[in-house]
Amino acid sequence: MRKIIICICILSLFLIAVYPTNVQALSIDEIFTGADNFLDKGGGQAGVNTTIDDTALSNTSDFLYNVLLGISMIIAVIVGMVLGIKYMLATSEEKADIKQTLPAYIVSCVVVFGAFTIWKLVINMIQ
Repeated sequence: MRKIIICICILSLFLIAVYPTNVQALSIDEIFTGADNFLDKGGGQAGVNTTIDDTALSNTSDFLYNVLLGISMIIAVIVGMVLGIKYMLATSEEKADIKQTLPAYIVSCVVVFGAFTIWKLVINMIQ
């Protein structure tokens, strides 16, 4: 293990010494000029609307949120029912195995529904 770490360190030092770095110091004016050029390339076409439609974006986000939340609820309920039925019909050894899977099920439900809660909070704060 120690030899591997030494080899990685030597290889890293070699790569740092061999490959030159091309870091250019840009002034603030050059940075803003480059940013303006980038924006002009996207909005310079005649007859093309480059603004974002807030209502369409909100409707798409709401639709996607509702579909994914519905799917995740269905999956969570089905998995919970399967675990419950298995627990009711299991022997004592199988019940112990099912009890070991319950914390993972609970954590996954918390993570999934927590992610949806964060998504909705962020969308509401942006609006």
